[in-house]
Amino acid sequence: MATQTTQAPEKIFKNAEDFLPLNGTDYVELYVSNALQAAHYYKTAFGFKSLAYRGLETGEKDYASYVLQQDKIRLVLTSPLRKGTDIGRHIDEKGDGIKVVALWVEDADKAFHETVKRGAEPFLEPEIIKDEDGEIVRSGIYTYGETVHLFIERKNYKGVFLPGFKKWESTYNPKPVGFKFIDHMVGNVGWNEMNKWVKFYAETMGFTQLVSFDDNDISTEYTALMSKVMSNGNGRIKFPINEPAEGARKSQVEEFLDFYNGAGVQHLAIATDNIIETVTTLRERGVEFLRVPATYYEELLDRVGEIDEDLTPLKELGILVDRDDEGYLLQIFTKPLEPRPTMFFEIIQRKGAKSFGKGNFKALFEAIEREQEARGTL
Repeated sequence: MATQTTQAPEKIFKNAEDFLPLNGTDYVELYVSNALQAAHYYKTAFGFKSLAYRGLETGEKDYASYVLQQDKIRLVLTSPLRKGTDIGRHIDEKGDGIKVVALWVEDADKAFHETVKRGAEPFLEPEIIKDEDGEIVRSGIYTYGETVHLFIERKNYKGVFLPGFKKWESTYNPKPVGFKFIDHMVGNVGWNEMNKWVKFYAETMGFTQLVSFDDNDISTEYTALMSKVMSNGNGRIKFPINEPAEGARKSQVEEFLDFYNGAGVQHLAIATDNIIETVTTLRERGVEFLRVPATYYEELLDRVGEIDEDLTPLKELGILVDRDDEGYLLQIFTKPLEPRPTMFFEIIQRKGAKSFGKGNFKALFEAIEREQEARGTL
């Protein structure tokens, strides 16, 4: 059976040895086939604004990167400029997807050596990069699949993003949709690999397990998966790790692994202070969401108790609600954002809840299965 940790997260964080203090997510980098067009999509649909650029005009001959920002979220969209690059190989093998999860630290050199001595595979030795706005120290390690964590130390830098980038001036910057920060980031790993990566985050990066879900919690008539949620010392970084479980048909995790050709980041959960306004705007801009049956709402208030929101717009928009001992949350999931059924966004608003919507799993996964059936991959 799935179990919630017996201690409150705050107590766990206080007792844990935080040898890898993290200030938050610095940026998330996606390798995409056409970064210019992808940037227009994320601006138009999701309300990100132009921030920085690196490419031919800045002296970079091998790739182009467009940096977008909304509140505390920075997305970097990178495409190769030549054939035969590793970025191009990554896109050919996996489609558009997340390659780099960059973490903001006070000491990138220490972060690298603390994690490597505990077993992390080095990706980038500590290096200093400079321009007229100062210097940044960065380093990196490999995680599941080809995903990497970069450690970014920027206390001596005043530039727009990173050295080598210039400010991206654009006359087109649609209004933001209310995105605030990345609440959590979910990784899908292969069969029987979840505990391996839970151990990695615990031993190599000092994370603590918050919640565990098994196939009794996350299952339907046809499919199942298992998940454990890892969090860093101050709780600013949360990484649920999913693996497939035996079921009558192919689960969403198996589908992801097939189309992504291995482990990777499945979705970003993005926080908002008003999910009704955010989702209404996203729908108006053409973003499509998974839908649960209308019957989901018939006994919703009996299950979750009193909430501040009117049930009518929640039902109309397809927003899900769940409660834990700390409060409740509202959440909704987009359909895949790429041609392959891989990466998507979750939109989440927390009204005190620290959990991840366990009460919505069955309805949500049945909605995913309907999409899988339409794709012929269930």
